[in-house]
Amino acid sequence: MSASTLSSAQVVRLTKGHDHLCQQLGYVFTDPQLLQRALTHRSYSADHYERLEFLGDSILGCAIAKYLFNAYPDLSEGELSRLRSNLVKEATLVIFAQQLHLGRLMLLGEGEMKSGGSRRPSILADAVEALIGAICLDGGYPAAEQVVLKLFIPYLDQADVRTFGKDAKTLLQEYLQAQRLVLPNYTVTDTQGEAHAQLFRVECVIAPLGITTRGEGTSRRNAEQQAAQAAYQLICQKTGNEK
Repeated sequence: MSASTLSSAQVVRLTKGHDHLCQQLGYVFTDPQLLQRALTHRSYSADHYERLEFLGDSILGCAIAKYLFNAYPDLSEGELSRLRSNLVKEATLVIFAQQLHLGRLMLLGEGEMKSGGSRRPSILADAVEALIGAICLDGGYPAAEQVVLKLFIPYLDQADVRTFGKDAKTLLQEYLQAQRLVLPNYTVTDTQGEAHAQLFRVECVIAPLGITTRGEGTSRRNAEQQAAQAAYQLICQKTGNEK
């Protein structure tokens, strides 16, 4: 059978891996072909997951927005938007894909398989969205929304919604401003390498607290973020807070 086409018989021949996936999702497909399509990359078949991904992306954004709106009535529109954008992003979806072991179930073309496609973040994240789209077509929006919440609520419950998604420099600045302390001073202490491949070393000094930290990165911004992260962690340790 050509890898470019999927017969109905092949599509519905699900494995124990698929059964386990459905158990994890808390949803059993009425139409197994939708599940198979959600796990099929375009390199394997013309009947692939991209349209389902489009649908799932919209459902995911809507379900998360609704949940955040109801669960956090004290958050502003900007805070809700930040939360949603940092939840509905590739890095988060990849975490869920790994928990669900989607890489083992993906149907990929030979070249994509050899190049590590089953571990590629973009493919894994797309597959999660495609699964959500497939569930919506199979069981309706309420079923898809329930699966989204089953995945995301435990993850969100572990996060500090006030700081979730904020970078280290922002967190450090907000803390110092709240304490009415001067903002940190970032200084480039060293630059190495050619212009196209430089390494920056930056020092972050918070004089009133006696804190000096250092960071390095391929850009000044990345180095500053590392130094700020180290400084913020020191402050959290001193104040007894885990961030």
